Amino acid sequence: MGKIFKLGFVMMILAIFPVLGQAADAPGKLVVQSSAFVEGQGIPSDFTCDGPDKSPPIAWSGAPSGTRSFAIIVNDPDAPYGNFTHWVLYDLSPALNQLPSGIQETAIIPDGGFQGRSDFGRAGYGGPCPPNRKHRYFFRVFALDKILHLEPGATRNTVLAAMKGHVLAEGQLMGTYERS
Repeated sequence: MGKIFKLGFVMMILAIFPVLGQAADAPGKLVVQSSAFVEGQGIPSDFTCDGPDKSPPIAWSGAPSGTRSFAIIVNDPDAPYGNFTHWVLYDLSPALNQLPSGIQETAIIPDGGFQGRSDFGRAGYGGPCPPNRKHRYFFRVFALDKILHLEPGATRNTVLAAMKGHVLAEGQLMGTYERS
C-alpha cells in the first residue's frame, strides 16, 4: 500500500508541475525568405566571391511577442575544414523584419545592431566561395528575448553562447552555390 501511495503522490506532483524534469519549450518558427533566391536553390553570383560579394536581401516573419532583438548567422556546413561562418549579426532591432541587399562591412550597422567576425576574419558578409563541389549555405534568423550586449565583432561561438536559453523563435533559408 505504501508503494502505491508514493507512486500516486509522485504522479499527482508531476500533474501539478508538469515542467519538472522536462526541457524548455522548443522555439517557435520564423519564416525566412529572400527575393534573390528560394529555399534549396542556387544563390546568384552577385552574392558570392565570383560577383560583387554583397549580402543578399533577407526577410523574416512570425516573430513572437516578447522579441527584444534578432540575430542572424550564415554558415556553410560543407566546408572542407568543418562549419564555416559567412556572416554574424546580432542585437538587431525587434522592429526589423528584413535586411536589404548590400549591408556594408562594418562592425556597427547604422540602423542598429552589430556584425560579428566571420571566418574570413572580418566583420560583415563574406559570400559563398566553395573550393570544391556544391555547398549549402544556411541563413538562420533567431528571435531573442534579450539584447545580447556583446562588443562589435563577436564570433559565431560567442553569439551562440550568449543566445543560449533566450531563443523565442528561429527559422532558416538554405541556398546552394557551386563555382564553375
